Amino acid sequence: MGSNKNKGYEYDADRLYSSQKEKEKQFQVEKENQLKKIKRMIITLVVVLLLFITVTSSFKIIPTGYTGVRTTFKQVDNVVLQNGLNFKLPFVQKIITVNNKMQDMDFAGPIWSETSERTALYYANITVSYQINPEKSAWIYANVSGYKDNLISDSIVASAIKSSSKTLNSTEATNRSMIEPLTQEILQASLDSKYGENTVIIHKVVIGNTDFEDSYNQAIADKQKQQIAYEQQQIENQKAVEKAEADAKVAEINANAEKQKTEIAAEAQANAIKIEAEAQAEANKMINDSVTANVIAYMQADKWDGAKPKVMLGDDSQVIVDAGNVTD
Repeated sequence: MGSNKNKGYEYDADRLYSSQKEKEKQFQVEKENQLKKIKRMIITLVVVLLLFITVTSSFKIIPTGYTGVRTTFKQVDNVVLQNGLNFKLPFVQKIITVNNKMQDMDFAGPIWSETSERTALYYANITVSYQINPEKSAWIYANVSGYKDNLISDSIVASAIKSSSKTLNSTEATNRSMIEPLTQEILQASLDSKYGENTVIIHKVVIGNTDFEDSYNQAIADKQKQQIAYEQQQIENQKAVEKAEADAKVAEINANAEKQKTEIAAEAQANAIKIEAEAQAEANKMINDSVTANVIAYMQADKWDGAKPKVMLGDDSQVIVDAGNVTD
């Protein structure tokens, strides 16, 4: 009976062991299935990701204001791509965008130069506004190394400014309305000569600061002081001249007044004399008209005292004879 009991225990143990083995085997199968599922998911994701990368790499969006340059194994295609969606072979071709908007390039300086009068001066804080011709984007990318930084070099800007200032005098060379347009014109001609006409377009040149060397500024300051002193002296001289002219004018007015007064008095006196003479002449005329031979004889008779004349004229009216000594 004890033997049967032991056999029962052994049977239960075998069953328990078999069940545990079965569970372990089933777990192992499920684990393997789970790993296979994960692997399939990973592979699927990798394939999808590769497909996504391939598709996205096949297109390039070029924004407004830009053009595209396509390269195949670093060989530049001369056909310029316009803005919008453009196709390229993935992993084989690339599309590089080129900025065709108006851009500014700054040059701190200073750039030393001289005027037509050989006066030294400098220019600083220069800004050049330029634009790359969209049709020339592929040529620029293929032929200008580091075009973003080297398209307009410091040396070519300095050359344009120096060439401009040497044609202007000291006053004009510091006048922005004259130096800036002239620099723009010369810079444009230099770039056309270097890259070809209408490859790079210069829209504006702005010069932030310009000045002469210290010795010239001191000379200008001294000259301005002398000019101010000269102008002040000229003002004082002008005042003295104006005062002298005013005094002379007053003297002239007084002299004219005195002369006019004298002339009026003389004219009045002359008129009085004339009137008196005319009156005397009129009186004499009246007397002369009223005296006749009879009147004269009467007056002589009236005045005669009965004595003989003592003086008489001879035949020669120039000989006077004493009649008192004449006897009968």
